[in-house]
Amino acid sequence: MAVRSRPVLITGCSTGIGRATALRLVRSGLTVVATARREDAIADLRDEGCTTLALDVTDEDSMQAAIARIEAEHGAVGALVNNAGYSLSGALETLPMDELRRQFETNVLGLVRMTQLVLPGMRRAGWGRVINIGSMGGRFTFPGGGAYHATKYAVEALSDALRFEVAGFGVRVVLIEPGFIRSEFAATASALPPAPAPYTAFNEGVARTTQETYASGPMTVLGGDPDAVARAVERAIRRHSPAARMLVTPSAGLLVGVRRMLPDRLWDAFVGTSFERPGA
Repeated sequence: MAVRSRPVLITGCSTGIGRATALRLVRSGLTVVATARREDAIADLRDEGCTTLALDVTDEDSMQAAIARIEAEHGAVGALVNNAGYSLSGALETLPMDELRRQFETNVLGLVRMTQLVLPGMRRAGWGRVINIGSMGGRFTFPGGGAYHATKYAVEALSDALRFEVAGFGVRVVLIEPGFIRSEFAATASALPPAPAPYTAFNEGVARTTQETYASGPMTVLGGDPDAVARAVERAIRRHSPAARMLVTPSAGLLVGVRRMLPDRLWDAFVGTSFERPGA
């Protein structure tokens, strides 16, 4: 298999899904380049057999340097796992524009630029995988998560377009859509800045609901750990014809199905059982 002779490059490996994916793949015999903004944050992955690099998906020089080094040593990236990302939560009216831009720079534009940088090498090799870590949140929206969900909707569209554009070169694009994953994601998503009235109670409720959902709510039994996503990534790399989309965890399948069935007003009523409505 072509990927055995070329590395799997993973962004955002300091915690959660990225770290679990790097460990699973390197232990399965694949060559793995694990990256994070600070290389010292992933030193233990080097001890496991990964090559580690500093890579910031919001910094052009950092991205170019990482790809240049990998191609100098291996010729081309075999598979790119676009995992770097985080959640910015809060009522849209309360979000500072610089924070909103940073959300899109990390979750969307960094993903596009990393893909642009690896594709020439994949085309030369006639084989490659681009694996985008999206979310069930690319299929529906929770209140207070508009910024994050918007980035994941964008990843859905980008993956669909890219899948058609590069298939003729032997490159397959796979979108992984996790549901509730027990990781540091919840802590980041619930770290909301203080919000002015009339959104103070709403933002506090979003933070509280996010923490409860991931820590102790009924949906936790339908969630999973980061290795569930790592297993899906491994399938996407190793299968000759991987599925274009992979929902991960029962919570993803359940909530995507519910959103598909409910008209907008009923969906709003459904999420209203967990989130306060501002101004009500």
